[in-house]
Amino acid sequence: MASRKPWLTLLLLCLAVTLFGLIYPNYIINPMTHQNAGELSAAIAVLRYRGIADILCAAVAIAILIPFFRTKPRTAKTVAALATALAILVTAALSRVNVFERMFHPLTTPAFHPVQETKLDADEKVMAIELNHQPRAYPIRIVSYHHIVNDVVGGVPIVATY
Repeated sequence: MASRKPWLTLLLLCLAVTLFGLIYPNYIINPMTHQNAGELSAAIAVLRYRGIADILCAAVAIAILIPFFRTKPRTAKTVAALATALAILVTAALSRVNVFERMFHPLTTPAFHPVQETKLDADEKVMAIELNHQPRAYPIRIVSYHHIVNDVVGGVPIVATY
């Protein structure tokens, strides 16, 4: 059993690598927070190499599991190795999901009200357009959540983005 201890350490290292690759870019490349150039460059570098690291860690996890299941007794170490390997595989799979793409959905059917009925603050910023004598205003606080507004103004399809 002592010979398996380095394998458990390697599994934990692989888990740390896949967790770092999942969490760090999402923490740094967050549209709601300030980012400096150094952090952003580091997060982009992590994204660039994360796929390779995830594949290697998943392969290591699977390779380490094989000897654990060739032995008959199911020990706590076998269960820990299986749980850690599964966590590595799940973390590697989750890193393929862009959280912010899932979080922000384009606004495809915006609702508009006459100026007299709006509830905007006096200092609220808007993006405005007028096409074919049809005006539209898109509040920045709404567009910043959706990032994209698909609309038709004056019979012309447009995309407003922020």
